[in-house]
Amino acid sequence: MDVRKYKDLIYEIIGSAMEVHGILGYGLLEPVYSEALYLELLDRGIPSEREKHLPVFYKNHQIDKYYQMDLVVGDIVVELKSVSELTSAHRMQLFNYLRLVHMPIGLLINFGQPSLQGERYAYYPDENECVLLDRNMNPVY
Repeated sequence: MDVRKYKDLIYEIIGSAMEVHGILGYGLLEPVYSEALYLELLDRGIPSEREKHLPVFYKNHQIDKYYQMDLVVGDIVVELKSVSELTSAHRMQLFNYLRLVHMPIGLLINFGQPSLQGERYAYYPDENECVLLDRNMNPVY
């Protein structure tokens, strides 16, 4: 999978999140940021879906359960937080979403700090592994 094809869209999503963060500030509840980011993406002509239900897979079988994503932009799961610090539990939540719903890219965005925090991840199904990506979409090992 060539994750670099997502670079421009991720740049737009992060830019939209920066705009929301700049206007609303930090430390509000996640649903406020979720709706504001959704609206900002719409204003920029970027289709997205809020609180989207995605099917869950087990061994390539779709099961009768779903996960509700904060925001989905194309093939990208956007997981929003408003916490004082991102933890391994927040990252694992995103990793589980990517693995269980078979989505290739995830963004973890935190509005809980004075400066917006964002992390990019790719899911490689053959290895069943999520890998941190740098701003140029290169894996960071």
